[in-house]
Amino acid sequence: MADLQSSQGTYDGTRRRGSRRDEFVRRLKEQRYRLMGAALLFAALAVAGAMSPPIAFFAFLGLAALLMGEEAQEVKTAAGPAEPRLRDALPPNGRLGALVVEHLPDPVVLLDKSSRILYANRAAHDLMGHIPAGRPVASALRAPAVLSAIQKVQEEGGTLSIDYELPVPVERHFRAMISEIGPETGGELAREMNGVPEASLLIMLHDLTDMRRVEQMRVDFVANASHELKTPLASLSGFIETIQGHAKDDPEAQARFLGIMSEQAARMQRLIEDLLSLSRIEMREHVPPSGEVDLAALTGDVTDGLGPLAATHGVEINVDVKEGVEPVRGEWDELHQVVQNLTENALKYGRAGKRIDITIAPALNQAGRKMTELAIRDYGPGIPREHIPRLTERFYRVDVAKSRERGGTGLGLAIVKHIVNRHSGTLTIDSQVGEGSTFKVRLPVRA
Repeated sequence: MADLQSSQGTYDGTRRRGSRRDEFVRRLKEQRYRLMGAALLFAALAVAGAMSPPIAFFAFLGLAALLMGEEAQEVKTAAGPAEPRLRDALPPNGRLGALVVEHLPDPVVLLDKSSRILYANRAAHDLMGHIPAGRPVASALRAPAVLSAIQKVQEEGGTLSIDYELPVPVERHFRAMISEIGPETGGELAREMNGVPEASLLIMLHDLTDMRRVEQMRVDFVANASHELKTPLASLSGFIETIQGHAKDDPEAQARFLGIMSEQAARMQRLIEDLLSLSRIEMREHVPPSGEVDLAALTGDVTDGLGPLAATHGVEINVDVKEGVEPVRGEWDELHQVVQNLTENALKYGRAGKRIDITIAPALNQAGRKMTELAIRDYGPGIPREHIPRLTERFYRVDVAKSRERGGTGLGLAIVKHIVNRHSGTLTIDSQVGEGSTFKVRLPVRA
């Protein structure tokens, strides 16, 4: 009898699960057109460039899960013995969609018909501060262009995309995608969100700051590179015309002009070599080096090569290698370029101090990992503090005329920065006007 009752209970449970499964299939068919519409909307936004394809996909996934929350619950109920573990793994409200939307990297905000906030995900709180439900969106999102777009969508419906800028505390650029939510969808969202008032608008904010900065860097790079090449080319063209014309029969003028032309050609060659070097380093920056380099031996090689130049300027180069220094993980040629660029800079701009100190010593990073520190100090005029944060930018110079006069291309420290990044190291610059400058490079030792 007990076995019969147990079998009957198992049969009834299976029948109930089958009924719930059939109900889920029926409700899924009812929702398919809404899901198709949402898929088309996010696909259109992705194609139009209003949002990246991964963000569009996850946004659609989150919205679909919000619309189908009750159906997802029915599926878990029909799943049988695994039900308690699946339910415990979900957030307290049992909504997978809420979890997805909450962890989207872009801010997402839902508004009611009165433009009051119904819901804001974690990224929205991070951007606009804590946003309590029921608060007017105008008090949280202080962007007149976006507020005007919200009002327009409220009045006319549809979808609108608009770019705007937040100037403080740090300049940031965003693209706001504002979409109307129909009454049926809004009602579903209201039920999913425990009975809050009917949703009216969905707002998604996509951060364009990095993209705009990269675009600006590209524009600046092309403009600066063109300018740097244009100046020596103009000089070469002018002197060639002069030699072919007025100085055609003047050997002394020709010799003087040819000397200047040789300097300008060498300047262009240095610039092109640095551009190619920077391009090669950037292409490989994501690939960690696998070799082993003795910084003490490498530094000795650099100072031997720069010895004649230092003697010409009357500068003494002192190298001090501390005890306990270990080889670092890296590539000889690239680290050679780092030490050479930094030492040449010290010779070019700090030679007035008549002395350069290079120290190699063991160190630890903040995580306690063993590092080797290379410090190059000059005793020249120093660098004003406001220039230090920009020294590693391409073509940035504290004194443009002096840099060009001394053969600088404006790319040396940019090359150093990218090489150090590839080697998982750090570059720090400390300088006091009138006291000189110190450039420190820390590199992880070979494990």
